[in-house]
Amino acid sequence: MPPLAAHIWPVSASIGQHGHLHIGGCDVVTLAEAYGTPLYLFDQATIRAACQEYRSAFAQAYSGETIVHYAGKALINTALVQIIAAEGLGLDVVSGGELFIALRAGMPAARIHMHGNAKPRAELQQALEAGIGQIVVDNLDELAILAQLTSGCAIPQEIALRVAPGIAPDTHHHIQTGQATSKFGLPLASLDSAAHMINAAPGLHLAGLHVHLGSQIFDAHPYAEAIAVLLDCATRLQANHGITITEINPGGGLGVPYLAEQALPDIAAYAHLISNTLRDGCATRGLALPRLSVEPGRSIIARSGVAVYRIVGTKPLPESRHTDPSAQRYLHVDGGMADNIRPALYQARYTILLPEQADAPAEEIVHVAGRYCESGDILQRNIALPKAAPGDLLAVATVGAYTLSMASNYNLTLRPAVVFIDDGHARLVQRRETYADLASRDV
Repeated sequence: MPPLAAHIWPVSASIGQHGHLHIGGCDVVTLAEAYGTPLYLFDQATIRAACQEYRSAFAQAYSGETIVHYAGKALINTALVQIIAAEGLGLDVVSGGELFIALRAGMPAARIHMHGNAKPRAELQQALEAGIGQIVVDNLDELAILAQLTSGCAIPQEIALRVAPGIAPDTHHHIQTGQATSKFGLPLASLDSAAHMINAAPGLHLAGLHVHLGSQIFDAHPYAEAIAVLLDCATRLQANHGITITEINPGGGLGVPYLAEQALPDIAAYAHLISNTLRDGCATRGLALPRLSVEPGRSIIARSGVAVYRIVGTKPLPESRHTDPSAQRYLHVDGGMADNIRPALYQARYTILLPEQADAPAEEIVHVAGRYCESGDILQRNIALPKAAPGDLLAVATVGAYTLSMASNYNLTLRPAVVFIDDGHARLVQRRETYADLASRDV
C-alpha cells in the first residue's frame, strides 16, 4: 500500500518537503504549530469538487428538474454554508440551531428544507417565519401542528411527507433509518390519514414524498426499491385524494471510503440508477416526471476533513500480547471521543499517519487512544505506524462528517479550532473554545 492512499485524503493532499503531509499547499505540521491541537483542517477544493460532481451527475442523468441539497447534520458552520450556497446547492437542516446558522451565512431561505422526527413547535414556527422552502413532515402529530400554525397563512407552506418504506440497507444498525420499525417516517398505512389532514389544511401544500434509508450505503439498489415505494404512494395519493406529487426525494446516505481498500463511490452511476428508476417508474404508472431531489451529506464533506492530534504519552502492553497483529503499546493523544465519537459509537475505522513522517514505513502496531475517561475512547486499534514518541503529531483522514457535528465538552474539554484551506491559504473559521466559553451558560 502506498504511504498516502490518495482517495482517502483530500484531493489536494500530498507529501511535501521533509516528508511532511501537505493539504491545499499548506504544511500540516506548520498549521498544527500555528493553531494548536486538536485541530480540524478542511480542504475547500475537495468540498467544491464534490458539490460540482453531484450537480453535474444528476443534471446529465435526469431529464427533469434536479436539486441537490447538502445534509447539514453531517457538518454545519457559517463558512461551510457559504461554500455550499456558492456552489448552487440547497441545504437540509434538522434543528432551529442549524436553521439559524444557515440564515446567518446567507443561504436563501427558499433553498432550505427542514427535517427531523421530533421538531418542537417553536422550531416549526421559526421555520415558517423564515419562509423556508420545504418542511419534511415525519408523523401525523407534526402534521396537525403545522395545520394549526399555517391556518391563517395567505401562501401555503410547501411540505413533503417522509415515509418509512420498510427497507433496511446493508449498513450499521445504528444508521439504518428506512426500516418499518425505525423512529423515522410515516408508516405507509398512515398515508391516507395524512392525505385527509392535508386536504383539510389550506395552509399546507403537499409537493413531495421523501425517504431516507440510512448512512454509509455502498449498494445503491435499495434506492431503486425506495423509489418504487414512493411512486406507488404518489399513485395512491393521486387516485384516492386528488393530490399530485411533483417531487420525489430518495434521500442521501451514499457511503465513502475510510480505509485504503475501500473504493470511492461512483456518483455518476448512482445518479443514473436513481434517474433511470424514477423515469421508468413514472412511465409505467402514467405519472408526470417529477422534480428529483437528493440529499448527500457525508459524501460531500467527509473526505475534505483531516484531524490533527499531538501524542502526549504512551503505554506498553504486556509481552503476552506482542503477537501479530496485536498492538505493542498505546499512543495517547490530546483528543478523542469528544471531538470524534464515531469509533466508540459505530466501531468506525480510519486511516492514520504521522504528518511529520508521512512517507515513512511502518515499524510497529499500536492502539491510538483518546484522552477521555472512558475505556471505549479508542480512535483506532491495531494500526501500523512509524515509530512515534510523545510530542509527535498524528493525522486522521476522512473526518469531515459526523465528528464535529456530534462533538461535546465531555470532561469539560475544549472543542477544537477549525481551519479551512484553499490554494495555499489557511483561514480560521471556528476558534478553539476557551474556559470562559465553558462557564458562559452558568448562572
